[in-house]
Amino acid sequence: MNVTSNPTPPARRDAVGADPSARAGVPPPVFDEHRLRRRLIGAALLAAVMVSLLVAVPPLRSVATAIEHMSPGWLALALLLELASGLSFVVIFRRFFDRVPASAARELAWTEMGTGALLPGGGVGAYAAGGWLLHRAGMSSRQIVERSSGLFFLTSAINVAAMAGAGVLLTFGVGHAPNDLPHAVVPIIGAVLATAVVLVLPGLCAGRRIRKQWLRDLLAGISTAERVLARPNWRLLGAIGYLGFDIAVLWVTFAATGHQLPVAALTLAYLIGYLANLIPIPGGVGVLEGGLAGMLIIYGAPATQAAAAVLVYHAIAFWIPSLGGLFAYSRLRCRLRDASAAEARTMPEPTSPQTAALTLSEPCTLRRRLSAGSRAASRRTAVSR
Repeated sequence: MNVTSNPTPPARRDAVGADPSARAGVPPPVFDEHRLRRRLIGAALLAAVMVSLLVAVPPLRSVATAIEHMSPGWLALALLLELASGLSFVVIFRRFFDRVPASAARELAWTEMGTGALLPGGGVGAYAAGGWLLHRAGMSSRQIVERSSGLFFLTSAINVAAMAGAGVLLTFGVGHAPNDLPHAVVPIIGAVLATAVVLVLPGLCAGRRIRKQWLRDLLAGISTAERVLARPNWRLLGAIGYLGFDIAVLWVTFAATGHQLPVAALTLAYLIGYLANLIPIPGGVGVLEGGLAGMLIIYGAPATQAAAAVLVYHAIAFWIPSLGGLFAYSRLRCRLRDASAAEARTMPEPTSPQTAALTLSEPCTLRRRLSAGSRAASRRTAVSR
């Protein structure tokens, strides 16, 4: 990557966050804090409306009754499992963002989970928020897109593998659940097709000139995920736990109603039902309940118990990451604000390149490590090319 055309010293560019990839046409991540607050308020209002409907509409009172009779022990277990899911995401997040200091990485991971629960589109909004914070901390946009897309593709690969595995179990009659073509085989076909598209896409684009830098970095994320899988370590368990513990939360809330659904059927209902979260509703309130409850009923769950289990599950899966994310974001924002204030006090405007080198010799820890990692990665990319 050529950075010699700009006379500004590299240390100065990293300190102020003006990364080289911005000049290569990669737009910095954009994140609107006021919109996040509006989403949280909107999701809370929608949740209040749903609770009112449960109490006021006679056909839905049976659902409210089923929720009232849930065992507190099961609900406490569900809370712990959701917390375990969040901690698992922190583990796999640090596998991709290993140059970020540990405390800041944990806060970034929780912030992404919180925005993923609040914003429409789930994971896409979460990665945008995390990218905005990483960009403020000094990481290059190219590295943000590549590593975030690698994390996305890896966690998606775990979802696809779980769908295929659950479909195979149903096909061979494991568990008392529908195992015909639409219920068992179609999910397997969908998982195989999704895997084939992701694996073939980099090869199809390899010989073509892709003008959009962000698209090249997105495709590089597939290679990043492949390299992580090729060199596994214990942090890969975080990707499995992130999905597995969350599915376990739904299983526990369903068991709390006095009924149990086979794990394979529950897994397929969970993965397919979550596609409803693509509908742009704050927090997925209403649409996710409909998608999950509908798929649980299709896979043999009683309607009343399915609705009760999904409502409690979504409340737990929404508020645990949201509250954790808001707390982590407040700490991370204070960290970045204090770092910027420290830089402003310790770095007067240099009058020469030599003065700039002296005044920028001790930038804040977070920005120094992120910027150094971005420069090292850029050099490796330039050498590989």
